[in-house]
This record gives sequence, C-alpha cells and structure tokens, in this order.
Amino acid sequence: MANKYVDFISDKHFLDCVENLYNSYIKAKEGISKKKFYSNKIDTFKLTFDAKFNDISEETVIENEIMRQIDKSINNSIGTFHEQILGGIKGFEMGSLSGYDIKATDDTLFADIKNKHNTMNSSAAESLFQKLARYADTYKKAKCYWVQILAKNSFCESWAGDINGKEYSHSRVFKISGDQFYSLLTGQEDAFFALYKALPIAISDFLESIDKSKGKESNSALSEIKKVKKESKRTVFDQITFENFGYYLGFDKL
Repeated sequence: MANKYVDFISDKHFLDCVENLYNSYIKAKEGISKKKFYSNKIDTFKLTFDAKFNDISEETVIENEIMRQIDKSINNSIGTFHEQILGGIKGFEMGSLSGYDIKATDDTLFADIKNKHNTMNSSAAESLFQKLARYADTYKKAKCYWVQILAKNSFCESWAGDINGKEYSHSRVFKISGDQFYSLLTGQEDAFFALYKALPIAISDFLESIDKSKGKESNSALSEIKKVKKESKRTVFDQITFENFGYYLGFDKL
C-alpha cells in the first residue's frame, strides 16, 4: 500500500514525529509559570512602548511576550523534528547525543543540523567545522555536512574559508541547504517540498486521533500575575515591574 504522506518514510514514523513535536509544544506552554517568566528580567519599558505604540492592552502584551518565550523554546524542537524525520529514512539514523545529528548506517555520511542558517557565532562555527573534519578523518569514506534547514539559497558546496581568523578546508566537509540535504538522503529531488505539502495533512490526522482535552491547559504566568495584582490594586505592568525591580530606587512606591 502506498504511503499517504511522503514516499521516503512510513506514515507511522511521520505521525510519531508530529506527535513528538506536539508534546514539545504542550510542555513549553505548560512550563511558563510566573517564576519562569521572570527568570530573565522583564523589560517593562519595552512592554509599555509595545502597548502604547501598538494600541493593545497590557494583558495582550504579556500574552505576546509569553508566546515569544514559548516560541524560543520551540525553535530547538523544530530542529529535532527534522532530525527525527531524516532519521526515519532507510539507511540513516539519528545520533542520539553521539556528537552528530544524522549519520548513514554504513558510516559514509555524518551531519550536524541547524534549523536556521544564522544560529551560530564564529566560535560555534569553528567548533562545528573541527568536529566534522574529525569525522571525515576518522571515517575515510565519509562525507560530512553542516545542514542549514532554512538557508538563504539552495546549495551543496565545500565548506572552506576564514573562521575566527583561521583558514579551514577539508575535501569531504560540506555545507548544504535543507532542500538539497533531503534530496541527498531520499534520492527524491523535491523531498523537502513533499514534506511541506504533507505536513498540514499529517498534523490534521494526528489532531483528530488524540484526546481533544489534551493540551488545553495554558501557561500559568499571566493568571498568577493577575491574582497578585488583584490584591495589590496595581496594573499588570506595575505588578510585573514591582516584582522585578522593587529594589530599584523609588520603585517601592508602585
């Protein structure tokens, strides 16, 4: 029987990857308590500008800020989603904290996957090149890749040049865009596009298969703040500012 979603992985594996990412979303949403929300000092000056200049309520600004924190957490999970998808292709497997993200089962390919092209500073890029070069030196038939799932262009090229003031090159170390890497592993030129087209269908099928009450619980940060500010008679912003900067000169008057 033909696969419903894509040709290069089973439908079950596809849905398992979707479920794993869904669970990451649920965990991220439920994890934003007031304590975690405050773990990095809240810039209430910026929040004030956001509310006034965008003509939205204080509560909406806080909800948006909480969603920004959730989004930051989810970005890492998106990269893991691609690793899991690619690890389901015949002949390849995930690294599972082995130092690489994806490798060929016959050790002819090793890859480190970044969801976006601009997620590394120069020191991280240098460290990654050195790691890939070590794999290439250890496994003489291996080609090693820095994969940029969301890149500026479609490419597969040698990774060579100046990194952190040092010249780096290796005959079997490459950098590659997400579409080209999917094509390389699947042998299907438009595999990445096929994944994109199948994703909404797979997500809908998954959501129809689960308990609709799962994941309904939202983060508790805003409700905790509102509960305290109800007693203090402060505005939402004043309550957040007081709890974050009550030790600053004059802020005890809030």
